[in-house]
Amino acid sequence: MQNPRGLCAASLTTTAVLLAALVTGCGSSSAGADTAGGGTAGGDLTAQKLDWKNCPAPSAAEGGGAAPSPLPNGGKWQCATMKAPLNWSKPDDGTIGIALIRAKATGPGKRIGSLIFNFGGPGGSGVSVLPAIVQDYTKLATRYDLVSFDPRGVGRSAGVKCKSDAQLDQYFQQDATPDNAAERTAFLNNTKQFNAACEKSSGKILPHVRTTDAARDMDLMRQVLGDARMHYFGISYGTALGGVYAHLFPTHVGRVVFDAVVDPTQNPEQVSLGQAKGFQLALDDFAKDCVSKGAECPIGSSVQDVENRIAALLKKLDSNPIPGIFPRRLTQTAATNGIVQALYSKDLWAALTEGLRQAYAGNGQILMLLSDAMNGRNENGRYSNLAAANAAINCADQKQRYTPADVERALPTFRAASPLFGDFLAWGVLSCTNWAVPGAANHPDVSAPGSAPILVVGNTGDPATPYQGARRMADALGKGVGVELTWKGQGHGAYNSKNKCVQDTVNGYLLDGKLPAAGTVCA
Repeated sequence: MQNPRGLCAASLTTTAVLLAALVTGCGSSSAGADTAGGGTAGGDLTAQKLDWKNCPAPSAAEGGGAAPSPLPNGGKWQCATMKAPLNWSKPDDGTIGIALIRAKATGPGKRIGSLIFNFGGPGGSGVSVLPAIVQDYTKLATRYDLVSFDPRGVGRSAGVKCKSDAQLDQYFQQDATPDNAAERTAFLNNTKQFNAACEKSSGKILPHVRTTDAARDMDLMRQVLGDARMHYFGISYGTALGGVYAHLFPTHVGRVVFDAVVDPTQNPEQVSLGQAKGFQLALDDFAKDCVSKGAECPIGSSVQDVENRIAALLKKLDSNPIPGIFPRRLTQTAATNGIVQALYSKDLWAALTEGLRQAYAGNGQILMLLSDAMNGRNENGRYSNLAAANAAINCADQKQRYTPADVERALPTFRAASPLFGDFLAWGVLSCTNWAVPGAANHPDVSAPGSAPILVVGNTGDPATPYQGARRMADALGKGVGVELTWKGQGHGAYNSKNKCVQDTVNGYLLDGKLPAAGTVCA
């Protein structure tokens, strides 16, 4: 959730970073195929040679931190920058750099090629995330070079800039669920000022960060890496990017997996409503799990009691914030954001339980830490450009521009879907109002006749990309292209759950080309 801009469909970035922070004691976009055609890059760019070097520490825009640790086999990560056209419609108008990272195939077995990852967002830095979770892909690393990248507008790839760290601290403290005319005016003004700051600082790149642009970058990447086909693992927003790639370049598709699947048939309001339902379901499941542990659940005696106490906390914080991470205080907005962040993964449920227990006692530190992770803020007070890139890519993709009247109309439906999260997600649809660049389409075109099969993995308990999106993606890709696999689980995504059935099925396709029967279910 890029609060108060509404939920983004990714949490691998923030969850990986957040889990590390907790251990030491402290993760939908729409895109439309444009009219520039699906041709490959021309000129010298397809023949460019990448200068692979040892990776530096991530930049502030990528989230900061130390240089990536050595690989499990003792090898080193390699980083390079690929040149791509700034404007794919006018490729002679100059280039930008696309930051790449790779871990070379370890063996045993014959190398298949490169496996390119996008972990979601939009706005997540693949250069930062892949080293953080590479242990989840050790089997795939035997026969693929594992590759990820910062998509255009993200991190080191002509990263979008909007506000300073201090300004973002203030921005994320605002009331994102206005209750009266004055609060609504303040909310709208803050959104307008954020969007104007993006235009002022990054106006040159804003028209060129659509998902179709990133898909063309990926096809150039495929060629520069020397692969005849695109082998790809897309997660969350990465499934929308992968679907657009398949639409533009169906004959270039190799072995491809989509996990935590974005519904390509919905507009932003429908996506947000689906997430309201999804996160309410996740909250219900969290509460059931907590109550089942008896005395180990100090936040309520029943599911309804847990949720009533959370609602009472949020109502109190609306007018009386409590101490968070000094000097900031935990507001209603930050607390809501933190709760949602924890519902992305069962691994964070224990942190949510403790965070709520502390908040009831007047200490908002853990909930604020959860919120900070969602917003891309590290412990040093520096923000990645996750929020800026998320806004820029979503608003360049999404044609819809909603008004306060649209929100007022939709509020009863959102509140029925989720008493706790409905208002928050309804007001979030205004994030692209007053954006400098028009949106491309109502929703992405992912039809891909002629493509190789794409394995589409849906999770029945996914809060951010609800399960029905997997079926709709499989259908939209086309007959014989989308092959659906279901996992009956919890959290955002399936492969990283460590479920053996899911991992064996995905690995079987990516490594051996063994496609499961459509409709296969993993429990």
